[in-house]
Amino acid sequence: MNSEPLKTEVAATARMLAAAGLVEAFGHVSARSDDGHFLITPTAPMLGAEAGTIITVGPDGQVVDDPSGAAPLEIPLHAGVYRARPDVGAICRGHGPAMVAWGTSTEPVPVFHGLGAIAGDVVPVHPDLDLISTRESGDSAAATLSVHHGALLLANGGFAVGDDLLEAATRLWFLEERASVALRASGSQPPEGDWEHRRTHTAIELKRAKAWFRARFSDHAQEEL
Repeated sequence: MNSEPLKTEVAATARMLAAAGLVEAFGHVSARSDDGHFLITPTAPMLGAEAGTIITVGPDGQVVDDPSGAAPLEIPLHAGVYRARPDVGAICRGHGPAMVAWGTSTEPVPVFHGLGAIAGDVVPVHPDLDLISTRESGDSAAATLSVHHGALLLANGGFAVGDDLLEAATRLWFLEERASVALRASGSQPPEGDWEHRRTHTAIELKRAKAWFRARFSDHAQEEL
């Protein structure tokens, strides 16, 4: 298959995450390709991500093509999720400050505001302090994620998944926002009300949020700033 368009999209999504402040020197973006492989960003700074540096990885996590020579250590995280979740088309891994702060404990991130549900009904914290660098640890992180849309890694940021790259990136943004609101509301209880009904609006909110994220953080948007 011609993977160049998807490589271009992976790189563009990485630049959006960097522009959004969701990554520092660490983080990666990946997308599943039609042939069972996935494409992932190298360890180079994501603000300057380019299609020509994107790495091709096989289903078992083996690097097939690495033009940059800088494959990320946590490839097994992505491979584990893709094996466990055939519905997932893309993964965005980041280190937003609120994600890191909340992830110093193993308590799931609660929902204190409606848009926080875009990150998922439940956002668990994977309790392993080590980096996800082996097949075993990748499968373990995927088990923590389970059926959810995102998870934190103990003291090490978090990741979000989606049908496509833009959805995964947008969910990561709202995972960070959810963690930020929860930290500010520490010691309080979530507002009382029918949260189950409130979540019925999440799908349409996600659609609007994706359009906003692209408009706000795409290369074109950055050029206008």
